[in-house]
Amino acid sequence: MLDSLFNNVNNPSLIYLSGAFLLILIIYFIVIRILNSYGKNPKYLIPAEAVKKISRPLLLIFLSFLIRMQSLRLLIGLDDYGYWFKKSSTLLFIFSFTWLTLNILKIVKHRVIEKYDVHAADNLKARRITTQFNILERIAIFIIVILALGIALMSFEGIREIGVSIFASAGVAGIIIGFSAQKMIGTILAGIQIAIAQPIKLDDVVIVEGEWGRIEEITLTYVVVKIWDKRRLVVPTTFFIEKPFQNWTKTSSDILGTVFLYTDYMVPFDALRAELTNILKGSELWDGEVNNIQVTDSKSGFVEIRALMSARNSSDAWDLRVLVREELISFLQKNYPESLAHTRLYIKNMEEAKNRNI
Repeated sequence: MLDSLFNNVNNPSLIYLSGAFLLILIIYFIVIRILNSYGKNPKYLIPAEAVKKISRPLLLIFLSFLIRMQSLRLLIGLDDYGYWFKKSSTLLFIFSFTWLTLNILKIVKHRVIEKYDVHAADNLKARRITTQFNILERIAIFIIVILALGIALMSFEGIREIGVSIFASAGVAGIIIGFSAQKMIGTILAGIQIAIAQPIKLDDVVIVEGEWGRIEEITLTYVVVKIWDKRRLVVPTTFFIEKPFQNWTKTSSDILGTVFLYTDYMVPFDALRAELTNILKGSELWDGEVNNIQVTDSKSGFVEIRALMSARNSSDAWDLRVLVREELISFLQKNYPESLAHTRLYIKNMEEAKNRNI
């Protein structure tokens, strides 16, 4: 077969196949050249390193067209296997086109996200964009892969007939499966709702189940919260839609910190305010905006005092609260020990008490 192939240079199939192969190579190199030229210009979407990710599936797409040609089958003497060549070409095209679509999706996501610095001090917009693109990317990948598998399977006549018959007789089974998968579907829909409404974002500071932590990962079905002591709390996405929780960085990263002290009625409020000001001015954690002491309650045995301060973010606010609480207690212990909360015993008739003791 190979001898006749190379001896007969005037074979039309060889001419058509060579021309098609040459045309595919020319188109391929033209496309790669254009992508490279765009990749060198920073204002375009395609970076230079992304050209390789696009070129491989693109080459497979062109190869699928070549496999489908009748000239190739005639040239190698396998024209009777045309059905399998066409099916192989179709499957290769579906696979390579899906691969190309997913790569383009990742390139677009990376190109958009790299413009925002999540580690910056004021990173609210960066966290919002990153959260949306991470979740929407997972949704898009899931949909694209399912569609690609469905199209690939439905390209076979036997599977298509089986699928049609199953769909026609699956009314009751579909209802049962729908009820069984209700929680899973609800969880996925909750993930989509989080991506759109954004009650939480990556790196948000939250209080969940009484635990203080940061949102570390958001998927379609669950959210990972990194607790302050490095534990991980895995919570289903439905939790953040159905139950109340605290989000300390929903609209901005700056936050107010509070410290409560329970002191005696003899506490000097002016001296305490002056000391709070000195503590805050001497700390880099304070952002210079809020500095106040208020008497928020009074009971029979103590006075409740609230020290209010502000910080650039929740981590600084936590450290600042710890510092202020310690410094104010030390200040009262050293300078005004009588201001610490204690229990009083009032004796009305001292002489009568002494006689009773005797």
